[in-house]
Amino acid sequence: MPNPPRFETLAIHAGQPPDSATGAVMTPIYQTSTYVQVAVGQHKGYEYSRTGNPTRRALEDCLAALEGGRFGLAFSSGMAAIDTVLRLVASGEHVVAGDDVYGGTFRLFDKVLKGYGIEFNYADTADLDAVHSALRPNTRLIWVETPTNPYLNLCDLRALADMARAHASRPWLGVDNTFATPYLQQPLALGADIVAHSTTKYLGGHSDVVGGAVVVNDEAISERLHFLQNAIGAVPGPMDCWLVLRGIKTLPLRMDRHGENAMIVAQFLADHPNVERVMYPGLPDHPQHALATRQMRNYGGMISFVVKGDEAAARRVVESTKIFQLAESLGGIESLIELPAAMTHASVAGSALAVEPALIRLSVGLEHKDDLIDDLRRAIG
Repeated sequence: MPNPPRFETLAIHAGQPPDSATGAVMTPIYQTSTYVQVAVGQHKGYEYSRTGNPTRRALEDCLAALEGGRFGLAFSSGMAAIDTVLRLVASGEHVVAGDDVYGGTFRLFDKVLKGYGIEFNYADTADLDAVHSALRPNTRLIWVETPTNPYLNLCDLRALADMARAHASRPWLGVDNTFATPYLQQPLALGADIVAHSTTKYLGGHSDVVGGAVVVNDEAISERLHFLQNAIGAVPGPMDCWLVLRGIKTLPLRMDRHGENAMIVAQFLADHPNVERVMYPGLPDHPQHALATRQMRNYGGMISFVVKGDEAAARRVVESTKIFQLAESLGGIESLIELPAAMTHASVAGSALAVEPALIRLSVGLEHKDDLIDDLRRAIG
């Protein structure tokens, strides 16, 4: 039998056969809200575009194939995807989350869902003992990022999955795979139950779309998530789905270049006399460097670092770069720089998850590596 298609081939073709009506190579944008039925309750697979749309279905099938999963679901944003997953958790049940999750995730957990009776606590997910100690008889979900946003810590997904299955409450392991993408790691293959993405980031890859996704293998979880997807209605439009599909076609090429550029930038920062410390899994002194080498294809395009001085010094850096543009978000072809404590992670201020004020986060893009280094050298001094 022939070998199954490799990742690069799936990124271009999975879920996207030529259009049966016209032979169009690119998936059409089905810009329609409703579909004619041949008789009452008899349709051709689609009845209303909140429930299903052919362009969205192509994206969902492609995402499932890339993650090595059976079922994919697309959402209007990464936060909509996470919110829908958390609706699998009932009032009175418990969630263990990473202690440096994305600020928007913490805001959803702490300021919204906690008010509906879901219990949360936060643990260092790189420390298996800490996660185990945080589990309770009513734990329903372990929610992790790896690498984390913004400290770039990693957790051992296979070990966490084994821990979850061995615990009396049998919690699901959910993984936000946005930073790594399915090209760098596939959590389902390592034992995770649920994988989520902000497709806004690397999957879309061009800073021109907002979206989210969830991929699972379990049919019962999939059926419930599809019910919730339709009932809540936080779905992407067909143009958004088409843009993510277009971005995915070059994902392997982009992620290789993101990783190459980030490694060179991280090494430059590590050697700079005005940089206090660098957080990048590709550096040998990263505490989970060996795990990253084992668990990921390359080390990704995200770097965090702290300059010597105080918050004012960090602000001067992020406001002085020219190629690295001062903006929130990440994962696009262009390089971005930000101050998480005052921008993407302002929602964790005053909490145990608060980010140090002088931390700088880079999303390393696809520009020439020498231009990126020259830009940072001028800004850091």
